[in-house]
Amino acid sequence: MGIKRIMVVGAGQMGSGIAQVAAQAGIDVVLNDHHKEALDRGLKTIDKFLSKNVEKNRMTTEDKEGVLRKITQSTSLDDARDVDLVIEAVVENIDIKRNVFQTLDQTTPKETILASNTSSLPITEIAAATNRPEQVIGMHFMNPVPVMQLVEIIRGIQTNDETYMAIDRLVKQLQKTPVEAKDFPGFAANRILMPMINEAVYTLYEGIASKEDIDTVMKLGMNHPMGPLTLADFIGLDTCLYIMEVLYEGFGDSKYRPCPLLRQYVQAGWLGKKAGRGFYIYD
Repeated sequence: MGIKRIMVVGAGQMGSGIAQVAAQAGIDVVLNDHHKEALDRGLKTIDKFLSKNVEKNRMTTEDKEGVLRKITQSTSLDDARDVDLVIEAVVENIDIKRNVFQTLDQTTPKETILASNTSSLPITEIAAATNRPEQVIGMHFMNPVPVMQLVEIIRGIQTNDETYMAIDRLVKQLQKTPVEAKDFPGFAANRILMPMINEAVYTLYEGIASKEDIDTVMKLGMNHPMGPLTLADFIGLDTCLYIMEVLYEGFGDSKYRPCPLLRQYVQAGWLGKKAGRGFYIYD
């Protein structure tokens, strides 16, 4: 099945980025959010990113306008009645995601694939909220979506080969690189990344090194483009804590126990760059 029209549910940073790359690939996109203000912000973010590409001569003004014309706004999931694929990018909460998928299962054509951009929640459990679990799959884009090349594709226990191959082809059409991961807590990317970030927080918590030196060790010693504490601020410390809790609960292994300092920063509202303060202070 060719994917020619998709809906992206959630117009936040991830959803707007997914909508942008799909539109750039020539796909008609319905960008959905319950809040019109969120839709307007999402489209403004897309416009700003495309404008930078025009300034850098990566695309023409005509190309930019063509991409924007590919995107339509929606505040109702009923607008998914004629799409080939829905990519859900709402808040990382299993109950909210299950409710979205239940509604989509009722409103979309029976052949429509339903995908989640979850970074850690079980695809199998999300799929169980539908009558088409074989057509439910994970598509974990990296942030920022227009820049990062990786997309994790996660099969639920019932995801069929046809669904997987359709999404694999789509990811390549979006000029991204697909990798397949099994449906276990954190999948592959966050099962590796988040314990590293958590260990960096422990290193700070135990006074072994300063935040600047911890980040410098990983940048200069391990050739990482960004230190783990800076990266945690960029991701959002609340998101890091949530994923660590998913890993800890999912595996029951103490090596995934979130650092108390990480939890304390989240309690203080020091969530990282988006809040103006995390491990570092931002203007």
